[in-house]
Amino acid sequence: MKSREKEQPGVLRDQAGKGGGPGPALGRAPSCPHLLPDQGPLTMDKGEEDDDEEAWLQLRPVEPLPSQCCGSGCSPCVFDLYQRDLASWEAARASKDRSLLSGEETQSCPSKLSPETFLAFCISATDRLTKDTYLVRFALPGNSRLGLRPGQHLILRYTQCYQTGLMSQYVESWKAGDTAFWRGPFGGFFYKPNQYGELLMLAAGTGLAPMVPILQSITDNAEDETFITLVGCFKTFEGIYLKTFLREQARFWNVRTFFVLSQENSLEQLPWSYRDKTHFGRLGQDLIEELVGSCRRKPFALVCGSAEFTKDVAGYLLSAGLAEDSYFLF
Repeated sequence: MKSREKEQPGVLRDQAGKGGGPGPALGRAPSCPHLLPDQGPLTMDKGEEDDDEEAWLQLRPVEPLPSQCCGSGCSPCVFDLYQRDLASWEAARASKDRSLLSGEETQSCPSKLSPETFLAFCISATDRLTKDTYLVRFALPGNSRLGLRPGQHLILRYTQCYQTGLMSQYVESWKAGDTAFWRGPFGGFFYKPNQYGELLMLAAGTGLAPMVPILQSITDNAEDETFITLVGCFKTFEGIYLKTFLREQARFWNVRTFFVLSQENSLEQLPWSYRDKTHFGRLGQDLIEELVGSCRRKPFALVCGSAEFTKDVAGYLLSAGLAEDSYFLF
């Protein structure tokens, strides 16, 4: 385990393919091509070509049934995934290269999830963290592993519609014993230990959620020496959730945490441990430049929040000197 040090106050100057990839072709395996006398190159007779064609057809993605689409406008939809897999299959078939059907996504750990089909998970506990934030725990069948990698996310199917159209009302009604339906995993960011010198995590509100498993995967790995600067943007101090977890993480030698509060204006109302690492106002250009400049190594930024927040922060990062390939927007 990484050594812990007493927290030093700082000044704030401020979706996935199919589980294991395509399996072996069903039916009769194609015969091996044979070397004809005096010809040199490998050839196949008509029967072998038919067998090979049959094998390719067995690898063709299966089109989803209309009933598999929930009709809620999910992105990606099961039909989007089908079109993506079909395009990959057609390209692999045209080049006669089956290795094109497998890639990095197939190397993820085995998952109980499915990108195409919603699966039921029972809620085991719900905890209210703040006035408008809940921590919900789900039970896995047979104590199995979920297989969700840090940085990935799931899509929730909700079956109730409210006049206000807020899905949060549906989630707020959850209680232990209820069932929720999920599919996935999805996500274009895959973290590898020591891949970056420093991660600059910029999160607004519930945008903190995808940062948590990435942060914990680093501090849980004694071999991962990536520096982390996490900046959480909230309206008020009371709105900061997972305070205990973040405080514990900040005791690691390679982790710094800062906060930006848009509706607070008095340091005296904050606990002492937060006063030197909290900025009042909003996360703007000047603050981003100071954060980037204070990074101990060349940073790679992770940004998550509202659409407006991510768009604004992306512009600030570019103006601060980061290239487009030096940040990721969840």
